[in-house]
Amino acid sequence: MPAPERIPSRSLTDTDLTTLLTEGTLTVLGQVGGASNAVLHCTVEYEGEERTCAYKPVAGEQPLWDFPDGTLAQREVAAYEISRATGWDLVPPTVLREGPYGQGMCQLWIDGPGPGEDTPEVLALVEGDEPGEGWKAVGHADVGNGRTALLVHADDPRLRRLAVLDAVINNGDRKGGHLLPGPGGLLYGIDHGVTFNADDKLRTLLWGWAGEPLTEEALAVLARLAGELAAGEPLATRMAQLITAAELDALRARVAVLLDTKAHPEPSGQWPPIPWPPV
Repeated sequence: MPAPERIPSRSLTDTDLTTLLTEGTLTVLGQVGGASNAVLHCTVEYEGEERTCAYKPVAGEQPLWDFPDGTLAQREVAAYEISRATGWDLVPPTVLREGPYGQGMCQLWIDGPGPGEDTPEVLALVEGDEPGEGWKAVGHADVGNGRTALLVHADDPRLRRLAVLDAVINNGDRKGGHLLPGPGGLLYGIDHGVTFNADDKLRTLLWGWAGEPLTEEALAVLARLAGELAAGEPLATRMAQLITAAELDALRARVAVLLDTKAHPEPSGQWPPIPWPPV
């Protein structure tokens, strides 16, 4: 008997993708190297639709001194839920599910820009002390042989939204390798296991707007988010399933501070502001 004809892939909504990632059959293709926690490259298939995804089983998480054991996958899902609530969709669809190696995070794989699309440069090292037009300075970096260069990131509204999201979720590990350009000019952030700590842990390469006023768009999004995080609201109920009560209170407090100051946060001075390694 001939094999059944596969239904061609079609554009799926976030709801469709969530169902696919949650209910679909996971097939492991291999392991992604270089990650501190186990990351498996998989396909997921459901009712004739197939996509590639990243699967991070809880069993493959390395313990951290400042986070409860076995909670990184939940934090990845929590970051997606907050991203989705902003309407900016900066985090690929992400779910918590059972897989071949137990419960873990499953996230849609981002393949990069489509055919004929340019890959935008979002980070760079430049000579001198000024970032240049279209760039924001982060700080000087040691490039070896006693030389330094200025680390800069693009003055890009997509990155600026991501900087706001990172401040909200208290991202302790926004590295350059976690910025993924997608098709259609989209930009995504991945690897959000080190988030939502009740203590200030913000470490990022996106400090270029530190101290600057938030955009009107960001303030409107934050005001809406504050309402959706109120006790009894669906988003608050969902977050309470993924992070602790103290972490949920801290999340609300961070949103409130951003709305009160109306400015991008600055490094606290109590924690290294840039992750290491930065990529």
